[in-house]
Amino acid sequence: MTRVLLVDDEPQLVRSLVISLKARKYEVASAQDGGAALKAVAADRPDVVLLDLGLPDMDGIDVIKRLRVWSKVPIVVVSARHGSEEKVQALDAGADDYITKPFSIDELLARLGAVTRRTLPRGGPGEDEAVVETEEFTVDLLAKKALRGGEYIRLTPTEWNLLEVLIRNRGRLVSRRRLLQEVWGSSYGTQTNYLRVYMAHLRRKLEADPSHPRHLITAPGMGYRFEA
Repeated sequence: MTRVLLVDDEPQLVRSLVISLKARKYEVASAQDGGAALKAVAADRPDVVLLDLGLPDMDGIDVIKRLRVWSKVPIVVVSARHGSEEKVQALDAGADDYITKPFSIDELLARLGAVTRRTLPRGGPGEDEAVVETEEFTVDLLAKKALRGGEYIRLTPTEWNLLEVLIRNRGRLVSRRRLLQEVWGSSYGTQTNYLRVYMAHLRRKLEADPSHPRHLITAPGMGYRFEA
């Protein structure tokens, strides 16, 4: 059973989410502020944290930064803040995904499923790091090979680097700034046109329908996510 820590100070929302998640076989605990959340993660080791940014004792982004000093627990931000700058700040601080209020329970469940699949054990040691299979293509990161329909697909070194960062963070939303810096270097951070061009190349080579990608997903204003 997946254990969820819900961090929010809105009693009605907390009550509603607890009921909905428990009905879907999640184990749910809650915390009303950042200090309680930090203690709960340390004591109970949840599988995923749902975190509001507007907490009474500290900003949610500070909670993310403090957690990331010692914990890799997946963090899904659930916030009423719609500004792209705040979303990017949360992602750069270490959040795995970001959902804006109001949201549907189906959307929340999809995001929870994505981040927990990335971290729960799968197969043998290192299996999820080496070979990734989708319905359309297969990527072997160690051999640096991609196949689609049984045929090898040639990817440029930059395309490989971009794809590898996304795959190693599968199910996690990676900010544009982080992608630019990891693929092109630390002096890059605002050249988002590079990402648009290379993501378009990858989709044409790997996706069955590049205009409606199933695996290389764009989160407008925030970044990109790989879904297997």
